[in-house]
Amino acid sequence: MTEQQGEMRVALIQGDIQIGDPEANHKHMQSLLERAVEQVPDLGLAVLPEMWNTGYALEQIHELADPEGQKSREWLATFAQKHRISIVGGSIAEKRDGQIFNTMYAYNSEGNQVTRYDKLHLFRLMDEEKYLQPGAEPEIFELENGLTAGASICYDIRFPELARTLALNGAKALIVPAEWPNPRLHHWRTLLTARAIENQMYVIACNRVGKSGDTEFFGHSLIIDPWGEIVAEGGEGEEIVTGIICPSLVDEVRGRIPVFEDRRPGIYFGSK
Repeated sequence: MTEQQGEMRVALIQGDIQIGDPEANHKHMQSLLERAVEQVPDLGLAVLPEMWNTGYALEQIHELADPEGQKSREWLATFAQKHRISIVGGSIAEKRDGQIFNTMYAYNSEGNQVTRYDKLHLFRLMDEEKYLQPGAEPEIFELENGLTAGASICYDIRFPELARTLALNGAKALIVPAEWPNPRLHHWRTLLTARAIENQMYVIACNRVGKSGDTEFFGHSLIIDPWGEIVAEGGEGEEIVTGIICPSLVDEVRGRIPVFEDRRPGIYFGSK
């Protein structure tokens, strides 16, 4: 693929996570990020998986969660600035005001924090609602190369209202850290592709691999373009999944099929 002006190289850090071991996970994610920087020329954006610091050790989450996200935030900011890349730090278990949140932080290439997003939809099948607090509002943030991104974490992609809200407010990409388990690979691919096509936006989704208790995670991290075409897809093992995105393609696609101009929100039940 010939690189054009405004394009960005993306690396999805499709790593394994040790449940309940923040120190080991921190070292492992740093090693994978360093590998991505070494292997991907002119890397612009790296994305980590969901809850990479603790995994789903929910029964011990109050003891394991990062207070105010301080350790994770300092590390991500320093790494981004040092290597001049943007990082969406997946999500972490964060303790804040005595409560636990599933929180995404993102940093630009100067090491400045550009968003904090708390997962809005908690997944009852993994008991998230028993241990975690839901977020309060959507988040849109700016990265380099004209990329305006919307935040979404794992289960959030089952709610098309969220992705549409982000797109209507300017997002050209939906960034999705996840711990999406077997056997729902078909759901993963289909939902992510639908979010890309219906909103004419990039979907950049990083899923973990490995096993946690009886739950297995299949990877298949994806970069999908605004036409719904797969730019890059991982396998089922640990790897750095890379691809190139071009934010200007979003404007081209939206211009050719004017979905947003043809919306009729006044007739949608309960919609605005």
